[in-house]
Amino acid sequence: MAFPENIPSVDDMLNMPVTELALMPPALLAAVQAEIDAASERMKAVVQRFELALEVRYAARASECRREDGKDTGKTRFDDNGVTVIAELPKRIDWDQAKLAQIAANIASAGEDPAEFIDTKLSVSERKYGALPESWRKGFEPARTVRTGKPKFRLVLNEEAN
Repeated sequence: MAFPENIPSVDDMLNMPVTELALMPPALLAAVQAEIDAASERMKAVVQRFELALEVRYAARASECRREDGKDTGKTRFDDNGVTVIAELPKRIDWDQAKLAQIAANIASAGEDPAEFIDTKLSVSERKYGALPESWRKGFEPARTVRTGKPKFRLVLNEEAN
């Protein structure tokens, strides 16, 4: 076949020695690269669509499982007809920088070191926030926003019991 009809497929390239790929004419290498880029974009679209399908199917059930576990975010597991679904909803924390700056100034004016609680980028780690006394935590709450990350789902086939 004449170029460009002779562009190797992705499957061909997986089975082709690297040296053979390397010896292709530059124009054919460019065409192969374009095919790979197009295949990569298609695969990204497939992955996004599949992830959305899993979210549509499992988000409500995962949310209910988290609620039963007394949590809004994190991992939960449940069974769906012999498949273990591992659903993860990451927690994302945003801190209002102006409000944290004021809190840091208040802490400093009280003779304490704000660096014990507030990172230099004016954020508070969840570990440090959780360790604060309740009265202090209330002062931080106006600067804190909790949001969730993108839900993730992983399916694991259950092994048959012997």
